[in-house]
Amino acid sequence: QVQLVESGGGLVQAGGSLSLSCAASGTIFSINRMTWYRQAPGKQRELVADITSGSNTNYADSVKGRFTISKDNAKNTVYLQMSSLKPEDTAVYYCNARVRPTRDRYEYSYWGQGTQVTVSS
Repeated sequence: QVQLVESGGGLVQAGGSLSLSCAASGTIFSINRMTWYRQAPGKQRELVADITSGSNTNYADSVKGRFTISKDNAKNTVYLQMSSLKPEDTAVYYCNARVRPTRDRYEYSYWGQGTQVTVSS
């Protein structure tokens, strides 16, 4: 079993910065991809950014140039540095990891519990 624990959410004024982290623990052979999603009230969950095992990154157009995703392989942790925040960035941010628990098992998808980010205008 794999657990994802997110931290770093909170309240910030527009134009400010915030950093999120998501640490994976448990039975982990490899992590193939870690992704940040977000879900605003009344909206569908959307991809914010992801990073592969090879450190390739991908961003939603709405956050390009403002958000940066990075990871620490030794800590099985992914980070999301958010700057120039806007009220429309307000959402619950979820971490997702695609993990191979052992060498002989397929990849599974795991989710964190979510962390609230609120940007005031």
